[in-house]
Amino acid sequence: MNEPAIEQGLRCGQVLLADGWASDQTVRFDPDGAIAGVARTVDADATFPKARGPVLPGMANLHSHAFQYAMAGLAEKTEHAGGFWSWRDVMYRMTNAVGPDSFAAVAAQLYADMLRRGFTAVGEFHYLHHAPDGHPYDAPETMSLAAIEAARRTGIALTHLPVLYAHGGFGGAPPGDGQRRFIHDVGGYAKLVSTLSDAVADAPDIRIGIAAHSLRAVTPDQLSDTAEMAAAASMPIHIHVAEQPKEVDDCLAHLGARPVDWLLDNHAVDDRWCLIHATHMTPDETVALAQSGAVAGLCPTTEANLGDGIFDAPRFLDAGGAFGIGTDSHVSLDPAQELRLLEYGQRLIHGRRGILGCGHAHTGAGLYRAAAQGGGRALGRKMGAIAAGYRADFVVLDPDHPMLTGRQGDTLLDSHVFGGGAIRDVYVAGRKVIDDGKHAEDASLKPAFREAVKALIG
Repeated sequence: MNEPAIEQGLRCGQVLLADGWASDQTVRFDPDGAIAGVARTVDADATFPKARGPVLPGMANLHSHAFQYAMAGLAEKTEHAGGFWSWRDVMYRMTNAVGPDSFAAVAAQLYADMLRRGFTAVGEFHYLHHAPDGHPYDAPETMSLAAIEAARRTGIALTHLPVLYAHGGFGGAPPGDGQRRFIHDVGGYAKLVSTLSDAVADAPDIRIGIAAHSLRAVTPDQLSDTAEMAAAASMPIHIHVAEQPKEVDDCLAHLGARPVDWLLDNHAVDDRWCLIHATHMTPDETVALAQSGAVAGLCPTTEANLGDGIFDAPRFLDAGGAFGIGTDSHVSLDPAQELRLLEYGQRLIHGRRGILGCGHAHTGAGLYRAAAQGGGRALGRKMGAIAAGYRADFVVLDPDHPMLTGRQGDTLLDSHVFGGGAIRDVYVAGRKVIDDGKHAEDASLKPAFREAVKALIG
């Protein structure tokens, strides 16, 4: 399906390097998909292919629930207008219908569509572990392996994050019917992580991380056990936190502290951690989270779709915080749209423009650089820049797109983010996986996806 990852290079007329834009550069990469070096193009590079447009580093999608791609748009009736909690009821009904084959079909189409839009790596926050009646499959890793096979088939880099989900709510509440597929004890979860780690040991584009669903779904002791597993294996660790006001109120009632305060007081939160959403924080929590080194995993279109609220990004960034973006429920798969909405939410709150430049003179360019770097860190991958030692993940913009006409440098990147420029080609670890907007598996992926979705939604 993909071009072989032999030692080669890519000649770039315009390329965004770690220290800024450059012209007429050749990026060389090794067989393992790592960039060996970048230097001005010389005659000897003529055998290397030339990029068909301006080249950006690939973007990381740090938060995905793949099965939810099949339900995008199905929870928009007015009867579901109660916010996250009413949406969750619709999501639980979908979980009772998804099996390994339909999950694999949905995940493969999703990952191909992510690649098409410029995501070169994804963090799959995976809690759909068991059969619909809650009993484990004969091979408990069955559903995880379906996601891993979808990533292999499409060529996206995957950080698979099997999730510990032990309880239905704070205080060790029993799970409801909609949660029975998710449930593990710590021992079963540790065995799953070990089995998956062994299964992908020789797959450089796939790695395993650790996740706890949320403070409401694990007890303090279970979270400690999970964090120790991650630390011992130097794995990234992800957790949903402070997504809705009700979660904050319940955390105060059961743990005596707000969610982010409690996490920072009880765990050595550092740059291996990714806190997903973190929407409802006090100013002090926001600064403390930024100073911890953890990545804030922001999913602006999903957070807007669910009515979650708006992250205090200016305060977080002013305190030196790192962030990345995710598409979560996949009501959008466009990195540019996630970044636009992140900035536009702040403009609506503060009544001014150009708020989240991340230290750059150009807002869109600053957002793109910061999200690419932070997202890569959250996935445990050296990506998000075009420089020696980083992954050879490239996004080639379409220079013929009307919104990119006459643009150069950071103005071009601003226009891509805010004007909706198009992507022509995408490379993952040096392999071309999107060619002129098309994936090599499109002809088989799309019919399988359609059949799966028809069965799932009846």
